[in-house]
Formats: sequence, structure tokens, C-alpha cells
Amino acid sequence: MKITLCGSIKFFNEMLAIDEQLRSRGHTVLMPIQVPGLDYWEEDGSKRIEAKKSLNLAKTHFDKIDSSDAILVLNYTKKEIENYIGASTFLEMAFAHYRGKKIFVLNPLPNQKYIDDELQSLGSVILGGDLSRID
Repeated sequence: MKITLCGSIKFFNEMLAIDEQLRSRGHTVLMPIQVPGLDYWEEDGSKRIEAKKSLNLAKTHFDKIDSSDAILVLNYTKKEIENYIGASTFLEMAFAHYRGKKIFVLNPLPNQKYIDDELQSLGSVILGGDLSRID
């Protein structure tokens, strides 16, 4: 299966480990782009926003999703939010749903009231941390 990984770039090291595990199971994996030298965590976010615009990162990642069979959302704790799913990842999930792709979520859905109903309506397969459930 061809799978695109989605999630906060803060989880990039975890993405690399998941990439290796999925490849060892015979899957093809597409990763988001981590821009070298960019400080993703600067306070005002202006350089991150400019990089997203100038490199067209959202469209590039949507193209990867479109060419895949499924996405795997890596949702870990971030900023004290357990199983965090951010705005970009939420958009990627909605796009995958619209394009008829399978949506796998590594951990349970977060308790983020502003997107709770929408997350539950996407028909995601919650893996409970078990990558062997990806078929």
C-alpha cells in the first residue's frame, strides 16, 4: 500500500521511525517536507509561513496524498494536548476523505472541541498505536 504520513513537523523524528517500520512491511511511504535550516518553533512563525507559501508545501503534500492509497496521521502529545491534530493535518485528513483515501490515525482522536465532530465524521481507522492493523 502507498501511504502518506501526516502530522506536525514537530513529530518528524517519529515520522522517520514509522517510515522505516512501514517500509519493512512492504509499504511505500511518502513523507512531508522538512525545510532544512528552518526554525519551525520561532515565536511569530513568519519564516515558517513564508516557507510554506514560497515552496507551496501544502499543495505538494496534497499531491502526495492524492497519489496514495491511504494516509497515516501521527498524533502524539503536543503543547499538553494529547493526540494532537493541528490545522494542517486536519485539512489533509479532510482532503484524503474527499479523495476517497483510507485514513489511519495512530492514536485515539484528540479532545479538541473545535474539530471534534468533524474528526469523528471522517471514518478514520484508529490504530491504537498498532501499525500491523494497516491493511
